Amino acid sequence: MKKLLILFFAVGMFQTAFAQEEKVNDGPVISFKEKLHEFGVINRGDTVEYTFRFENIGTAPLKILSARGSCGCTVPKYSREEIAPGDKGEVFVRFNSAGKSGMQNKTVTLVTNATDKSKKQVVLTLRGRVDVQSGDD
Repeated sequence: MKKLLILFFAVGMFQTAFAQEEKVNDGPVISFKEKLHEFGVINRGDTVEYTFRFENIGTAPLKILSARGSCGCTVPKYSREEIAPGDKGEVFVRFNSAGKSGMQNKTVTLVTNATDKSKKQVVLTLRGRVDVQSGDD
C-alpha cells in the first residue's frame, strides 16, 4: 500500500512538472539566438546593418506589434505578418554613425503579442565604437 501511494505521488509530481513545462510556451513566444550584435570599430559616417533572426517557439501565431529605435540614427524593419508556430522571422536594423563618436550602445525595443508578460517586450542591441577621423569635426 505504501509503495502504491509513493507511485501515485511520483506520477502526480511528474504530471505537474510536465504541465508547467507546456505552459511556458503556451501562446506566441519569440526566441532570438542573439539579442546583441557587436559591430566593432567603424569610422564616423559609416552605416552598420544587421539582421536579428528569431523563431516563434510558442503554440499560437506571433506578431511584432511595434519596433522602436533608441534614437533616429537606429532604424528597424521587421516582419509585419504573423509568424506561425515553428516559423522564423527577421528584424533588420540600420545604424547611421553620422555625428557620433566613441562607444555606442543603440537599442531597438520590440513589442509582441506574447502572452507571457516577461517576453512581451524584447530589446535588441547594436554595440561598438565610432572613431573620428582627423578633419571630421
